[in-house]
Amino acid sequence: QQIQEDLNKQLLDNLVSFLSRSHSEFQEKTTEWTCRMKFREIPTAALVLGVNVTDHDLTFRGVSDVLQDNITPYTALLEAKDCPGIKNLMQKLMGQLMNCDIEADSLEDEDYVHVSQNRIRCSMSSLISWYKSVTKKTDSETPSKKRNSSSRHWQSPPVVVIFKDMESFTTKVLQDFIVISSQHIHELPLVLIFGIATSPMIIHRLLPHSVSSLLCIELFQSLSCKEHLSTIIDKLLLTSRFPFKLGEKVLQVLINIFLYHDFSVQNFIKGFQLSIVEHFYSQPLSVLCCQLEDVKKRVNSLSHDQCENIRRLPSFRRYVEMQESGKQIALLTNDTFLKEETQKLLEDLHVYHENYVSILRCLHVFTSSLPKYPLGKQIRELHCACLENRVWETEEYESSLQLARMLNKTDLVTMLQQCMEILVSSSGKGFDKTIEKLKEFLTQFQNLEAEASQERDVSISSQKELQKKTDLYHLQKTLLELKESRRSKKLTKFEMLRFEVVDYIDSLVRKYLVPADTRTLHEIVYFNAAAVLRGHLNAAPRTALHTALNNPHWYLKNQALKCDGGGISNKAPDICIVYKLHLECGRLINLVDWLEAFSTVVMAAEEPNADAASSDQVDDVIHARFIRAVSELELLGFIKPSKQKTDHVARLTWGGC
Repeated sequence: QQIQEDLNKQLLDNLVSFLSRSHSEFQEKTTEWTCRMKFREIPTAALVLGVNVTDHDLTFRGVSDVLQDNITPYTALLEAKDCPGIKNLMQKLMGQLMNCDIEADSLEDEDYVHVSQNRIRCSMSSLISWYKSVTKKTDSETPSKKRNSSSRHWQSPPVVVIFKDMESFTTKVLQDFIVISSQHIHELPLVLIFGIATSPMIIHRLLPHSVSSLLCIELFQSLSCKEHLSTIIDKLLLTSRFPFKLGEKVLQVLINIFLYHDFSVQNFIKGFQLSIVEHFYSQPLSVLCCQLEDVKKRVNSLSHDQCENIRRLPSFRRYVEMQESGKQIALLTNDTFLKEETQKLLEDLHVYHENYVSILRCLHVFTSSLPKYPLGKQIRELHCACLENRVWETEEYESSLQLARMLNKTDLVTMLQQCMEILVSSSGKGFDKTIEKLKEFLTQFQNLEAEASQERDVSISSQKELQKKTDLYHLQKTLLELKESRRSKKLTKFEMLRFEVVDYIDSLVRKYLVPADTRTLHEIVYFNAAAVLRGHLNAAPRTALHTALNNPHWYLKNQALKCDGGGISNKAPDICIVYKLHLECGRLINLVDWLEAFSTVVMAAEEPNADAASSDQVDDVIHARFIRAVSELELLGFIKPSKQKTDHVARLTWGGC
């Protein structure tokens, strides 16, 4: 939430500045406002937020809070579903404004609030009268109260109306409200904010020119949702502050849902939260997923069963196999020795994370500056590539190195300076020699500049000497030497230094960007159950519905409902019995036969002599239960009435789930 507030700060500051200009023009009655009033223009902010509609709630909540805390208590947030007509819009608008007024303690008469919410009073004239009355009461307050109120809100604050989802509003509602408001703009300091998910052109598509000309529109663009996601990943995942980590497949599932479904950062964060809950619920050793300073305390408190769980981890078993026989016996039999080794391994894992993040950022400095972005432009793409496998073995990495070996000196110096800043500010260990090496490279590049200037002077003097030589023999000899030197194509000092820099960065990548699944005890801090997370996030309603109706024991956990061999339990809910019976039928289902089968199943345990009972004497209660179950099945979309036969229903679903 703090990260998102920081990302939206620039947008909110621009909105406040826009409202400040609009408000000051109204309050001071300047020439610009007089001209605007003459043309009946309404100050309007077009807020383009992108197609990630589920993230708009948080943005508008932040906008509304900032406006109500600093500018005006009169802010209304309208949604299209609540405003099918102009009367509904005015009722919703005035209702929200009155509530704001009650919170500001500006009205003392409770009956007035009740009357103002009446449909009869919901008009622009009554809204203007209400605004004049509340601003007049504010002006007539004692100086101390007025001073306190002015510290939070402006004098004669504007009325801000936010249309949260402009594309969903009907054209007639918007037109009527804008036309009516423009006729009273000289009496009411109204400011509109349009929330736009697609393009600003939607304003001109929804509104004719005669209506859009009544708006003085200023465009505001929010941060791209992809940049928003990259910042979230950078601050939440690529940091040593939080010990919990997402595995490569889990992270890829969340990113794919983001890119191919909704572009919603909120849903990505929900998936991240769900991963945390699932990891700490399903992993018995998640108690060790903690900050570095708490590792020793947590490890020492482990029980014998938890020590056995550590010994069962695949990564720990691989680690034991690599040790000598004496240490293997101690790790598998001695809990005290195991705890000491576990503490050391977890501390090494924390150091690995700190170094990994620093070198990953350095590599991103190089790859993001390349023209073709073989490893991706965003750091999240590079992070996924490093988690998946040894990144230096991929073709994309080789292409990146080839492109890096063609960079010019200015770009290389800039990249080295950025890498040095990253490593200096890093909390990772063992980077002192790396920083010294980068400083050495920078010094060599500076020395190359001095040598290059001297070489230019020498080449100029040699060309002058060549021009002075008139002897044919010496002239041919000199030209042949120049031709041979060009043919040999020896590397210059700059090219050799450039190759050395790229090779050194490559050595850092091979040393520090090892995949996490190769580290011992990575299962404790990494969540890798991608299938479980996908099952939670990618809903399959038909499968879940079939499971619930065909096997209610799966959800209800009632042993009495458990049936073997495809039988039907008479203790199951009525809709489950009806559903399993309908699976045995064809395209058309006879309701009478269906009722008799339902009655047979329900009365099987109650009446042992069911053969003596006549099918014509079905109990009324069972009949009512059957009708209700069939109606519920129809509501769920499994059957529908048939026009061919009145006493039949048509089946709508086929095949397995």
